[in-house]
Amino acid sequence: MDIAIIALAFAAIFVVELPDKTFIATLVLSTRFRPLLVWIGVGLAFAVQTGIAVALGKAAAFLPADLVQGAAALMFLIGALLLLREARGADAAETETEDEFAEKAAARGEVHGAKVILTSFLVLFAAEWGDLSQLLTLSLVAKYDDPVSVFLGAWAALLTVSGLAVIVGRVLLAKVKLSVLHYVGATVCFGLALFTAYEVFLA
Repeated sequence: MDIAIIALAFAAIFVVELPDKTFIATLVLSTRFRPLLVWIGVGLAFAVQTGIAVALGKAAAFLPADLVQGAAALMFLIGALLLLREARGADAAETETEDEFAEKAAARGEVHGAKVILTSFLVLFAAEWGDLSQLLTLSLVAKYDDPVSVFLGAWAALLTVSGLAVIVGRVLLAKVKLSVLHYVGATVCFGLALFTAYEVFLA
């Protein structure tokens, strides 16, 4: 394990996941069901998805190094562009996203105990599949070829974001606009893209 890679993965995934719809989904679920059980279900969904992304990234690491680094730089750049594109409409779409996940939670009816964990797992697993954080996790594994460190950093970031959604989600959204978080995430992705490109072409 490499502490620097764990920290990098944590920072990168944290800033792109905070403005993501899964933050709002977790917040909505925690207002309907017991928050701790929601967080457990969400955390399990994140663990599975992060594990899949890490496995795909490890497979990509067997390709030629320059190709992998170039692809990683491209993925970071695409991530930045996606975040920038979504930033303008993020604040307006917040209520719509909340309503969407409220309907999904209501469709499950009254559930308790382990069923809350399962419901949270299923809702987040579907919402997060193919998400930007998954793609960035894959790229980080391919770039650094350290799946354990990237998994730990990425999963810790996802658990932290979902924990914030459960505990102070509503307060955080009232204080910080989603559009601002999108711009911060885009800046980090651009930085990673430039650093990776530098390693490929200039280092």
